[in-house]
Amino acid sequence: MEAVLRVSNLSVAFNELPVLENVSFELRKGDSLAIIGPNGSGKTVLLRSLLGTVPYEGEIKWVPEVSLGYVPQKIEADRHLPINLKNLLRAKAKILNIRKEKTEAAMNELAREVGLAKTSLETPIGHLSGGQFQRALIAFALLGRPNVMLLDEPTASIDLPGEEQIYELIHRLQDKYEMTVILVSHELSFVYRYATNVLCLNKQKICYGPPEEALTPKALEELYGPHKYFHHFHHKDDHQ
Repeated sequence: MEAVLRVSNLSVAFNELPVLENVSFELRKGDSLAIIGPNGSGKTVLLRSLLGTVPYEGEIKWVPEVSLGYVPQKIEADRHLPINLKNLLRAKAKILNIRKEKTEAAMNELAREVGLAKTSLETPIGHLSGGQFQRALIAFALLGRPNVMLLDEPTASIDLPGEEQIYELIHRLQDKYEMTVILVSHELSFVYRYATNVLCLNKQKICYGPPEEALTPKALEELYGPHKYFHHFHHKDDHQ
């Protein structure tokens, strides 16, 4: 299978403090890569490095035809700000040079794809529920039909039933559009269920490979520590 991305000896430091050190991995077309690790382990910084928004050392090599979509972990939205999803989609479409008539059709299609009512397109973004807002961010990322989607903890502010729905949505969209997915997650049940590979980070690469091979008790204990490892491992079991 063709490699979509090759990362070699990636290191990132801020004010000379290392955040990532010598991280290497490969991503193939159609893969679903889950990035896991404790808070402060460099997961979001890795995504930002892949997007080219932070300086780094090492090599990040995407195939030339790659088109990236990005869903951030969180965006603070002022409830009084008169901006809705339609405004955001139209602004992105203009940047992508998508014709107006195609944009209008795409907005309704995207709302349907992510499970949003049409009325949500015109609701101020600050008035959307947590689940609606995450679906809006996914719709925004899908405009332009990327072939690689990067998502940074897309269910961080959503309750458990909503969390399951968002993960199922991501999986369904990946299958439908044959996308490659890179997703930061704390939810090990998702990792075991959907990820083809998992990258374990704690400033350095702890493990990498298919979940059933990479997520050994030893690797999880090294990643989270003995007490936190116990919590994560059994949290995963509770959702199976």
